[in-house]
Amino acid sequence: TDELTGLPNRRRLIAELETFTKSEGALLLLDLNKFKPVNDTCGHEVGNEVLQQVALRFGRSLPTGAILSRLGGDEFGVLINGDYQTTLEAAYALQATVSYPFHCRGLEITIGVSIGHVQNDGTGNLLERADAAMYEAKRSGVGVVQVSQP
Repeated sequence: TDELTGLPNRRRLIAELETFTKSEGALLLLDLNKFKPVNDTCGHEVGNEVLQQVALRFGRSLPTGAILSRLGGDEFGVLINGDYQTTLEAAYALQATVSYPFHCRGLEITIGVSIGHVQNDGTGNLLERADAAMYEAKRSGVGVVQVSQP
């Protein structure tokens, strides 16, 4: 368990991923945009509060049964059951949850998120493919990049 957010950690996500590969669903990898300047200018205490608030917002927007984890730093992962459209809608819902400012210690903080969405299509390497999709989302600035569209 991640000590800061109380979410499952990277190890738990990877363990769940082994059984998840037999399910219909998707792996989402999320990386916060403009988070480093929050730590640099406002301090790590504020950064930690923002991460806790992000975890709460993400958790509230996901359907029951989805596994939200903090992978470390400002990266999160989600295992979500459902067909392509359902899991893609969840990715856009997660993006929307960080579209409005966070309020910490009298400060208004605006960040974003880049999301890699990979539907479990039986070809394996979900983590690697989701990571590549997330970095493409970050590089291109589009927010959500999908891989393995049916």
